[in-house]
Amino acid sequence: MKHLTAIILVALISCSVQAQPSLRTEHVILITLDGLRWQELFTGADLSLIGDEDFVGEPEILKHRFWDEDAMIRRTRLMPFFWSVIAEEGRIYGNRTHGSLVNLTNNFWFSYPGYNEILTGFIDDRITSNDKIDNPNVTVLEYINGLPEFRNSVAAFASWDVFPYIINEQRSGVPVNAGFRSAEGDLTDHERFLNEIQPQIPSPWTTVRFDAFTHHYAMEYLEKYAPRLLYISYGETDDFAHDGKYDQYLNSAAQTDAFINDIWTWVQSHAPYRNATTLIITTDHGRGTQPKDAWKSHGTEINGSDQIWFAVIGPDTTPMGEIKTGGQYYQNQIARTVAAFLGVEFTGEGKAGEAIEQVIGK
Repeated sequence: MKHLTAIILVALISCSVQAQPSLRTEHVILITLDGLRWQELFTGADLSLIGDEDFVGEPEILKHRFWDEDAMIRRTRLMPFFWSVIAEEGRIYGNRTHGSLVNLTNNFWFSYPGYNEILTGFIDDRITSNDKIDNPNVTVLEYINGLPEFRNSVAAFASWDVFPYIINEQRSGVPVNAGFRSAEGDLTDHERFLNEIQPQIPSPWTTVRFDAFTHHYAMEYLEKYAPRLLYISYGETDDFAHDGKYDQYLNSAAQTDAFINDIWTWVQSHAPYRNATTLIITTDHGRGTQPKDAWKSHGTEINGSDQIWFAVIGPDTTPMGEIKTGGQYYQNQIARTVAAFLGVEFTGEGKAGEAIEQVIGK
């Protein structure tokens, strides 16, 4: 009887293991574009804004680059990588016109609470501002970095100088290059050059550097250290929007799309990343639409600020392109999804949202 029981248990365990999908993802790159509206992602430039001289310096030049009567063409002009590569090889969620809904669960609808929700998988009502206060919560970055098989294989790069606090760099041990920080350690020639020119190019903001520095620092780190989990946060879109510069908001969105194309091209051209890397791309919050100038702002007083989007591309995500079948997803599901692609169960002390199973091994 004991032998029969043992055989049954072995069979059950074997079936359970076989039922679990075998994932090919060995590396995850999580990318955020601060405050990029779903409206621009899915329909391109806004007609009511692209010709408005209150928000655009040279409307005709901007229209020549980004405008078309067809929204499908407009969005491809704005973000060609999303609509020529991810739409063919991955998935894009959040077009509310088709009932694909993605929302925040936090009640603040601005950056620190949003990034906390993305990275921890749950809301924390103690985080009520963008102040530089160390996050009391453990992010998925910190959790994975603490696992023996991932130790010293997690890193973050961000344009906003609050990220060392959001990630709690001191406690987590996750290296964070954010704000106007320079690269440190054994530097490449490119990193030395970036370190030299970063202070020479004035940023229009006191807390946010240009995304080009964030991107190129991250790419150098990627090539040198091959991290298993890399987080890159681009920030210009939000700051140009707050400044009321719709032309620069669009230009920055297009440039960030090009940066993501650069990342994908690089990983698909280099072992061990080739066919073993998943990109997860999202935003921390939405923006307003009405009245007209509400696009500049976000927060609980701005309707639509809780409406976001996400995209996934990688070897374990069956291509479905733009999702038009409806469904409701939440920002608090991102952290657990990141971990799941790496074969890690992250629960955020039991508070994290469920992983988005639809994009994992399906």
